[in-house]
Parts: sequence; structure tokens; C-alpha cells
Amino acid sequence: MTASPPDFAPLRTERLTLRPLRLDDAPALHRLVNDWEVAKTLARVPFPYPRELAATWIAATWSQIGAGEAWHLAITTEESGAEQLIGCVGLTLSRDRKAAELGYWVGRRYWGQGIAPEAATRLCRWALATLEIVTIRASALRDNPRSQAVLRRIGLRPAGEGVQTFLSRGGPMPVLLFEGGREEITGDAPPPAAAEAPAGGKPIVLVAAVALVDADGRVLLARRPEGKPLAGLWEFPGGKVHPGETPEAALIRELKEELDIDVSAACLGPFTFASHSYENFHLLMPLYLCRRWQGEVRAAEGQALAWVRPQKLGGYAMPPADKPLVAMLRDFL
Repeated sequence: MTASPPDFAPLRTERLTLRPLRLDDAPALHRLVNDWEVAKTLARVPFPYPRELAATWIAATWSQIGAGEAWHLAITTEESGAEQLIGCVGLTLSRDRKAAELGYWVGRRYWGQGIAPEAATRLCRWALATLEIVTIRASALRDNPRSQAVLRRIGLRPAGEGVQTFLSRGGPMPVLLFEGGREEITGDAPPPAAAEAPAGGKPIVLVAAVALVDADGRVLLARRPEGKPLAGLWEFPGGKVHPGETPEAALIRELKEELDIDVSAACLGPFTFASHSYENFHLLMPLYLCRRWQGEVRAAEGQALAWVRPQKLGGYAMPPADKPLVAMLRDFL
């Protein structure tokens, strides 16, 4: 078992910090969760909650984070200049690692302040941008409308009914099931460039992208980092074409900024293009091929990178505009 808290950068919101639990959190954790009004809503929490269980569970969360299996974090805020533990929020991966189960609780004193949706949304957005999950699931007791409202506020949609065993209640209880993905939880799409839309139409956004192909025939994908629209999705490197800029010039600029490589216009071969309509704008994206560049590819902006065999490109979650390009690129390469 991990002997110390894992190396995990805290997640922050305007009011809250989500961080790994510490052993000195045990007294506050025990005090908050050893409350029937809190414990009765949690499937895996016994009641009364033994004091020694707090430290044991905290240590177990360290091992789970270290193994990349689950992330159970403390929800803290600042009161009178001091950090206060006010609850916990967690995600547990499914066996196939494509889904995660969301759980949370907040001390009764802090109910009605929007703490749960704020903390859960932050963790879910981190997970969708960092992990390979595509679905987040959760459940709420049928007689717990407060938790049901939290899940809807996060963006999860009803997904049926079920039965779960609740340790605090000593047996199975009926629950409502919820689930959602990136679209429901983040609700974002690439922002349109500043442009006036024609009458009755949408503004056109021009984005240039490139398939960098290495000596082994692999294609480079970059993952959109947290904080950007469509965070967590994999895409071909590139970016918006500025006014008065050619697509080739845009790619030369973007590849230097994002990957620290130098590319000449002569090495950019036009291949195909994507034309995709989003809600507020229409995206036009020429895709180029490039096999030669100067410098070593590196993630200059901290984004994740992957060199992918053409036949495996379809296994990566990508923005809708990029998806049609995969089949053509795979057939060509």
C-alpha cells in the first residue's frame, strides 16, 4: 500500500480545492461522514462510521490513485484563513477504462451552497480531458431528490433504474441511474473566429491541420489539454488561420508554437479537407501531409502526444470534424 499521498496536482475552482486526502484529514472526515443524514445517502459507507476506518480508507485512496484505478479527493475550502475539509468527490474507472463512476458527499453544514455540483463538474472535466473515458455514470437513491438534482445540474441524463446495496441502510435500495459524456458535461464546442455571418448563414472558420508522418509511417496526434474546448479529444496538429494568413503559414507558425519544429511550405502537401457545421459556425479545415521537418517533436504546450499507426487512428476519440479524415488517411498511408 502506498505509504504517502500520491503526486497529484490539486484541482481548483473559484471556491474549492480538490486534492488527495491526507492522514490528518481523518478526524474531520470522520466527523462529517459519521452523520446519519450524510451516511444514509452513500452506498459504501457504514453507519455508525468507525473512527479507525477513516485512516484506512484514506490510505486506500492513495493506492488507487497510484494505480490509476480511482481518484477519491478531498473537497476543501478556506474559512477564516485556514483550509477546511468539507466533503469528498471521486471517480472509479470501469474494467474497460472507458467509463467512470462518480461519487461524492458534502458535510451537512455545507448543503445548499452548490458545493457538490461545483466539485463534481471540476473532477469530471479533468477526467474527460486527461483519461480515456467517454462516459461518466452515477446513481442516486430514488428518495434523494437533492442528489438527483445535483447530477442533472452536472449534465448527466437519466439512464434507467436499478438496485444497490447500501451498507448504511443494511440492504438493497432502489436507485435512479444517470450517465453522460463530454458533450453533456462540458457543453462546449470550438469557439468561432470573429467574423460576420452572411444573412441566414453561419460564419466560416478556417483551420489548417497537418498529418505529420514519421519514418515508420506513424501519424502524430495531439490531445487537447484541459481548459480548451473539446478538451481530451485527439486531433491533427494545427490551428486557426489568422486574417491575411495562408493555411501553410498558419501551420508553420502553429507547429513551431505547439511542437517546436520547423517546417517549410514546400514540405506541406495538400491532402484533403473537412467541412463540418457546428451550432454557431461552419468549420473548413484543409489537411496537409508532412514527412520532413527540422527539430525533435515535443509537447511545447504540455499537451499529450501519440504516434499512431494509420490502422489504429480510429481508436482515438476525435472532434467530429477530424473523424472523416481518418478513413482517407488510413487508405492512403
